[in-house]
Amino acid sequence: MLRIVFFVLLVAHAVCGFSQTLFSSNSFSLVNTTYDEQNPVVAPDGNTLYFTISHHPQNVGAQRDPGDIWVSQWLGNGWSAPVHAGPALNHRGYNGVAGFSADGMQMFLLSHYDPTGEVRTQGISVSRKSGAGWSTPENIYIPYFQNKSSIQSGQITPDGRVFIYSAETYGTHGVEDIYVSVKGVDGKWSEPKNLGPKINTQFQELCPSLSADGNTLYFSSNGRRGVGSFDIYSSTRLDDSFQNWSEPVNLGTSFNSTGRELFFRPFERLGYSLFTSTTNSDGYGDIRYFIPEKRDSSLIAIVPTDTVIRIREQKYEEVIGENEVKIFGKVLSASNDQPVRASLKFTSLSGAFPAATQNGQGYSVKVPSTQSYTLEVTAPGYISSFEKLDLHTLELKELEMNFRLQPIEVGATVNLKSVLFAQSKPVLLPESYQELDLVVAFMQSNEHVEIELSGHTDNRGSFRQLMELSQQRVNRVKEYMVSKGIDKKRITGKGYGGSKPVANNDTEEGRMLNRRVEFTIKKN
Repeated sequence: MLRIVFFVLLVAHAVCGFSQTLFSSNSFSLVNTTYDEQNPVVAPDGNTLYFTISHHPQNVGAQRDPGDIWVSQWLGNGWSAPVHAGPALNHRGYNGVAGFSADGMQMFLLSHYDPTGEVRTQGISVSRKSGAGWSTPENIYIPYFQNKSSIQSGQITPDGRVFIYSAETYGTHGVEDIYVSVKGVDGKWSEPKNLGPKINTQFQELCPSLSADGNTLYFSSNGRRGVGSFDIYSSTRLDDSFQNWSEPVNLGTSFNSTGRELFFRPFERLGYSLFTSTTNSDGYGDIRYFIPEKRDSSLIAIVPTDTVIRIREQKYEEVIGENEVKIFGKVLSASNDQPVRASLKFTSLSGAFPAATQNGQGYSVKVPSTQSYTLEVTAPGYISSFEKLDLHTLELKELEMNFRLQPIEVGATVNLKSVLFAQSKPVLLPESYQELDLVVAFMQSNEHVEIELSGHTDNRGSFRQLMELSQQRVNRVKEYMVSKGIDKKRITGKGYGGSKPVANNDTEEGRMLNRRVEFTIKKN
């Protein structure tokens, strides 16, 4: 089940009698059920919430129905229990709201409607508000519109001229991509255009929306190395077209979790945004809200697995040298997200810096801003983390790096991201040794731990050759660790070839992720 989540973007104020200061942890308690809540959209009056519930027994198609539109009203201290929007707006296919006209008199819908009751999902439509309620939707024609995906998501801007949506269709880079269609002065919609490779990857890009000025795109993707399976990203439109975008940036852990974050919608006039999350959504999760301590232009940069890096550009009260960068953040336990007392060691070619130690407020260290670093994060009772950081910038002043360490427990698996081999050979590259030495130190400090190494390749080559190569690489890693004094009885290993991919082998980025060495704790 997805949970609708509330995120406060602006200072609290009242709009149309609606005040975000009234939001609390219970504001969505009646909205979120044991079913799947999706695609939350608030009408311009600020008092009516439309969203989709999938597989609800009261849907038009009952529990087989992929999603019907439901409605909830603001009661002053929370949203009311949802009510089915009725058969006029719902059929047995997927139904969702794409947006409203600025005056709230037109509702745009994520599907076509057929008077015979047959399900038609290839298009969008509009319903008009009258004293009797919402009219029967009128289908909107977009040339060459096609969506082979079962997932429907998108937004029509309040002026009714831009429809941005996700689809698997002609010319996609992978599966679902983000497309745009624009309504011309003649009232006709343009042929959809793919937003291009800066936005779309070989994986899934879903749930796009635009800021009020149309210059910021928000979307969810599992094609970038984010916090969870789907993270929310933003990108800036760099010209009047929809083809030139800035590099997408991750919205960070205020929004994103190890679950799936989807359907981000900013409601700037109302002072908040909505999105959905699968975190704590087994029927007992609650609605989360976040009030930033201060507004700044935070951006998210590199996001490797279990690590979040945030770049901040703002005015600083603290004095930071011209050629310095302040690195700060928190180290948390991957099991419960509680702070961990950890030591962080930064090393460059010029030597190691004094270790930074996390206290209750996190850690902070200043280093030269024009060097490359390796970073070791260690904590008693946890598996150490190893990262590489290439700064080489005079503009960056602050860099937030948050880490999630895995407790030392049976079944914990670690990807040795910096352990690399010569192409098609079981020969370790020199840059592998620093991370392997950290694993050796971990084994020496935890003398009862036994591990299993696993070697993986991409799928290029014969099955037999890939199995042999992955086994040879596992053997080479074991040999290195044994040469450093680790008892060989504490290390087992197996090569899996390309049988356990973690990414799509159709792209070089995916193949790089699949070529990996991991270790799993078998005994503690």
